[in-house]
Amino acid sequence: MSRKLLRSFAPAVCLAVVAAIPCLAQPVADEARREARRTPVVDVFEQCRDAVVNIAATQFVERRGLGDFDRLFDDFFELPIGPRRTVRQTSMGSGFVLHPSGYIVTNAHVVARTAERKVVFGDGEEHEAEVVALDTEHDLAILKIAATSPLKTLPLGRSDDLMVGETVIAIGNPLGYQHTVTAGVVSALDRTIEINDRLRFAGLIQTDASINPGNSGGPLLNVLGELIGVNTAIRGDAQNIGFAIPVDQLKKRLPEMLSIERRYRVETGLSLREGVGEVGGGVVVERVAPGSPAADAGVRPGDVIARVEDTPARGLVDYHIALLGHRPGDKVEMRLHRDGRTLMTTLELRERPLPDGLALARARLGVRLEELTAEQLAAAGLRGARALRVREVEPGSPAATIDMATGDFLVAVNGQFPASAGELGELLEGVRPGDAVSISFVRLSNRGRTQWTTAVRAR
Repeated sequence: MSRKLLRSFAPAVCLAVVAAIPCLAQPVADEARREARRTPVVDVFEQCRDAVVNIAATQFVERRGLGDFDRLFDDFFELPIGPRRTVRQTSMGSGFVLHPSGYIVTNAHVVARTAERKVVFGDGEEHEAEVVALDTEHDLAILKIAATSPLKTLPLGRSDDLMVGETVIAIGNPLGYQHTVTAGVVSALDRTIEINDRLRFAGLIQTDASINPGNSGGPLLNVLGELIGVNTAIRGDAQNIGFAIPVDQLKKRLPEMLSIERRYRVETGLSLREGVGEVGGGVVVERVAPGSPAADAGVRPGDVIARVEDTPARGLVDYHIALLGHRPGDKVEMRLHRDGRTLMTTLELRERPLPDGLALARARLGVRLEELTAEQLAAAGLRGARALRVREVEPGSPAATIDMATGDFLVAVNGQFPASAGELGELLEGVRPGDAVSISFVRLSNRGRTQWTTAVRAR
């Protein structure tokens, strides 16, 4: 091309380039304008949404429940009227991923008494879920799904330093609207909500972030994207008042909810604490019971458990999850840190003997009980029941304060139905003096059958 021809085209080319500059600049300006509108709420939602799940829970019912805990279901199930019949009912709730291997936290009232549970992620991926642990006293539950790859989790923050007025964010499934985000402030701390005179939740966070049916079990987050509470919709009459279980309460309950020692009566002989400040985290051994599997394996107080089998033990949750699935007789390899050295050892798990439930009932409640056969229960008018008969009530004891009397039948402790001294022992062995214990007992008379459910303080 000649120089003369180039000179003739140059002005046109320059004009075209100048004309294109606004078009090129427009997307950049739009992105900058969009970023200028970004808030901490946007950042937290984008950071955390993949760790929040929706939960669809199904139960089959014949009639409306009237127990204390059943009242929490009012906002979640449309209960039938008319003739007694079995119907399928589905509730909606929320949850969040606790551990990459598929452990999920939600409220107990979302999944209690359900036959089926489906967990749905934001991208539409669905999983069937099993209930691993249920703590109705604190309204907490842990589910397990079969994760095909490591899941995104939420970092656990702290709730002991919350400030009234600080911004909080709730993510959940209110009224079935998936992955809804709402924001508000901490309105108050250490709230107590009474469902009735026997069931209450204490130490709650109060917030004006909208928490509706379906939000239950979802996360309440601070502006750093850290979990500070588990949302719970337990006041159907509240307007702009929501409540959440503090994350510190969750962290306190998790080891007990996950522990195979409690769930499957496995003995290790270890007393542990979180390895705060330890290099790489880990779990610190505080005490080793003499003659226990841990003692036999050479574990010492002060050791740091760094790995259980193939799982790094970054904290107590990792430690307990790594042990899930193990039973008495299993051998478990552990990697320990001791005085700058790394050691390997193997624990052979043993079964922990059942405690004497009859002795614990006398010690904690002041009541002497006796086991009955199925034939004896049937002869007493309690065919098919699970119960223990009251032989004696000590004057001034916790049992006496609720008017329990000789000849009554103990039918439930904390909502569980013991049929033997061993089962009763499992229910009472963790009870300490001053703990609240829910007791249900039946009295038979010529006027029929009367049942009471009330709470006492263990002595």
